[in-house]
Amino acid sequence: MPISIRLPGDLEARLTDLSARTGRSKTYYVTAAICEHLDDLEDLYLAERELVEVRAGRSVPVPLGEIMTQYGLED
Repeated sequence: MPISIRLPGDLEARLTDLSARTGRSKTYYVTAAICEHLDDLEDLYLAERELVEVRAGRSVPVPLGEIMTQYGLED
C-alpha cells in the first residue's frame, strides 16, 4: 500500500545520504525503521490510552498475580 510522508529537512537529508552511500532505497530504510519500532509504538500508545480509561473509571486493572494464575504462569 503506497503512503506519502513529509520528513523534516534534516531527517530527509540523512535518509537520502544513507540511501546514496549504501545503494539501498529510501523506502527500504523507512520500511525497516517501521518494522523495528512499530511494536514498541503500539505498546506505548495503547498503554497510554488504557491508563486514561483506568483513571476515568471506565476500565479496571487486573493484578499481575491474577493474570499469571489465569495463564498458568505462577512460579
